[in-house]
Amino acid sequence: MNWLLPGLVWLALFAAAPDLRADSGESVVVIYNNLMPESKNVAEHYAQRRHVPTNHLIGFSLPATEAMTRTEFSDRLQKPLLRKLEEKELFTFITETNSQATHARRKLSDSRIRYAVLCFGVPLKILKEPDLVEEGMDKLRPELRRNEAAVDSELAWLPSLPQKPMLAGPMANPFYGATNSALMQPTNGILLVARLDGPTPDIALSLVDKALEAETNGLWGRAYFDARGITNGAYLQGDEWMRGASEVCRRLGFETLLDDKPETLPASFPMSQIALYAGWYDENVSGPFTRPKVEFMPGAVAYHLHSFSASTIRSATRHWVGPLLEKGATATMGSVEEPYLIGTPDLTAFFSRLIYFGFSFGEAAYAAQNSLSWQTTVVGDPLYRPFARKPQRQHEDLARRELKLIEWSHLRVVDLNLASGYPADDVINYLERLPLTRQSALLKEKLADVYLAGRKLSLAMSEYEAALGLNPTPQQKIRLILTLTRVQTLYGRDKQAYGWYQKFLKEFPDYPDLLAIYQKILPLAETVGAKEEVEKYQQEITKLSPPAAPSKN
Repeated sequence: MNWLLPGLVWLALFAAAPDLRADSGESVVVIYNNLMPESKNVAEHYAQRRHVPTNHLIGFSLPATEAMTRTEFSDRLQKPLLRKLEEKELFTFITETNSQATHARRKLSDSRIRYAVLCFGVPLKILKEPDLVEEGMDKLRPELRRNEAAVDSELAWLPSLPQKPMLAGPMANPFYGATNSALMQPTNGILLVARLDGPTPDIALSLVDKALEAETNGLWGRAYFDARGITNGAYLQGDEWMRGASEVCRRLGFETLLDDKPETLPASFPMSQIALYAGWYDENVSGPFTRPKVEFMPGAVAYHLHSFSASTIRSATRHWVGPLLEKGATATMGSVEEPYLIGTPDLTAFFSRLIYFGFSFGEAAYAAQNSLSWQTTVVGDPLYRPFARKPQRQHEDLARRELKLIEWSHLRVVDLNLASGYPADDVINYLERLPLTRQSALLKEKLADVYLAGRKLSLAMSEYEAALGLNPTPQQKIRLILTLTRVQTLYGRDKQAYGWYQKFLKEFPDYPDLLAIYQKILPLAETVGAKEEVEKYQQEITKLSPPAAPSKN
């Protein structure tokens, strides 16, 4: 399997996606709370990193809380922002009349910006106005007769403010499912609004830095999707989005895992080197994301679907958006209030636009939403475009710069070819002939995985052991040992498996599911005749086992 073969696969998969130029800082207006110095600091840092003109930074006197009333939003942010954009000639309106000259309306005819970035300190959500009554509200479904909304989503239709659309309920997004991002312009009715926010100002400030790092070197790592195994009913759509998104990532060359069990991934799951994550449906952060360190790669995009995932984003422990950012994610989305499932982002659309079409994060986020003026907040640099370059061009750049990240590009070559149906023997030949494989825990693990899939157990065990000697990340090491010991046990190599479990217990004493490890090592200790250890392991099992349920009698 020579280099031309992967090149041909890339050519077929990405022929429709030319290298794209990132939007410049001149296409952005940056909004901050001038009553909070840290808000202005985030704005100025972003402007410096993205080369945003100084007259595109606008401060408003806003509440320091995450929520604001409808009146505060309208009088202190929405209308003043529109005036400022006109004063600065970033928006230009014209007056149109109908053919009978009986009705005139103001229409946005020209815009020098496409994006708005809200900085830490700008409120997150608009509270419900219970006394607001609008013509046509009675025609909405009862559950949609609500006017609370995410500030981001409400500002997204700012170009249409002169037409005074109804505030209650969601507004149809004409760009849902768009494949031509160039049409997503304020003159067509949409402003792409996102925020640099999080539990602390430093986290908010870092989002652009991590985005730029990934734009320079590529977004590399693994893709994880945590579905629920739903096959019918009202929540099927959510699982179909998860499965569709995972298939997009698999076909586009990401090392992809799809979990289809009803429960979310446990804390013990070895989630290593995360580039992309999507899952549902826990109210508060759970599973691997509760561990002290989460292995997010620079530029990682992570999202957990829940009705209140962004009810607050200034907490590192409550709900999902704040904790994901605190653990190192670069971009995410969430719901500030109940959106209902259909009102959450379509993940298949999001990941396909971000990866295959090379959309910016802001473009992909809004192409994935069927509604504006609703509950979704978009958190991260909207200019962030991690897949602007074709994979082969990215690979050549990494090779020229001699970066270690080239191992991820080789892994993508392998996964692209496997997803396209090329024989496993060709992949094995490619990895075995590649000098870098001998130095890379990543590529050694992949070679072992391919051997294991072909039931070549002895070769697989050899490569897993080799990978363990090449400085894998902590979570990758956990996965390697657990996989290796499982194969060794199947192959009858009890002594070797026993030795690795002993190393595991020594190196990972805080592993969240030690009970499972002791339950696996105990019969191996009995087989190899380690009598003293048998007693110790049995005591640990007794100590860690949950108490037995009381008898009904």
